[in-house]
Amino acid sequence: MSDARILFWDIDGTLLTTMRAGVFALEEAAREVCGTSPDFARLETAGLTDHEVALLAIRECGGAGSAESASAFLRAYERHLPDRLELRMGGPLPGVVEILDALADRPGVISLLLTGNTPAGAKAKLEHYGLARYFAGGAFCADGDDRPQIARRALTVAAEHAGGSVDPQSTFVIGDTPYDVRCGNEIGARTVAVASGSYTVAELSADDPWLALERLPAPARFVELLMFDR
Repeated sequence: MSDARILFWDIDGTLLTTMRAGVFALEEAAREVCGTSPDFARLETAGLTDHEVALLAIRECGGAGSAESASAFLRAYERHLPDRLELRMGGPLPGVVEILDALADRPGVISLLLTGNTPAGAKAKLEHYGLARYFAGGAFCADGDDRPQIARRALTVAAEHAGGSVDPQSTFVIGDTPYDVRCGNEIGARTVAVASGSYTVAELSADDPWLALERLPAPARFVELLMFDR
């Protein structure tokens, strides 16, 4: 078993914010596929996979939400996203770049992604905001995946990068929603819930994360929390 420490990062609300620029791409996709767009401001989408968002939007527009229509929606969204990110001043959340820089200098630490974004959606955001270089790969939303499926696939990705099976006690899932905590718990990882998105620490703590934080701490403190047994 590899002794590497594996850090799986969520993207939206954990690593970065698009300042809702991604909604412009969702609206464009809805208009292409459905002929109209729902009011995304009133839809509860935090923590949903891109596939789940597509199905929700299509059903809100009166469609049946088939696999084919969801796939068409996601391909349209991916086409529009890079240009729409230019419309808002989003970027990495406080402390993210400093922590990723600190982790990049530590041997035996592998930062990967565990996200409900599609591969193309994740790539667009990470490249636009200058974060792509920090991640060796990850597990993403393929059409139809739910978060537990993505999480189980993430373990396979981690083993490939670590050169052997990974120890759940040395594997961390870092996210800002209860969905991130649940999928981390699903694979036996240590879950780190950060109240940097739309959920409070109290709400995140209801799903029993290994650690719950109001915000990302300074890099040295973050390393101390995750690199040593508590």
